[in-house]
Amino acid sequence: MIKKINHIGIAVNSIEDAVKLYTDVLGLEVKGIEIIAEQKAKTAIIAVGETKIELIESTDPEGAIARHIERRGEGLHHLALEVSDIQSALETLKEKGILLVDEEPRTGVENSKIAFLHPKGTKALIEIVEPRE
Repeated sequence: MIKKINHIGIAVNSIEDAVKLYTDVLGLEVKGIEIIAEQKAKTAIIAVGETKIELIESTDPEGAIARHIERRGEGLHHLALEVSDIQSALETLKEKGILLVDEEPRTGVENSKIAFLHPKGTKALIEIVEPRE
């Protein structure tokens, strides 16, 4: 079911400030910056080999990322695992008793299909991702 780690999500107050570490210090390149209106978030994707780092900034003080930073501060937000068939993966996870945040996939960064698993059952926020074709 799981193919690989797709990305690691990091919540930040400012993408402009945070990206400097990855570009100026670590020598990586920003692959793209995108606003995901549905999630009230702005993201920057930084490729590291086959995996990516996703910097996530809230575009709304009431958004999930803003609330996360308010409670926990900036830092690790989620681990994203790649699947080839997200609908099948969700059905399997639900059958195995995993509590889902998203019963149905929604659109994520790079036009991917995403769904989150509830951290109460997984001990960390896990996102499953089906990349666009």
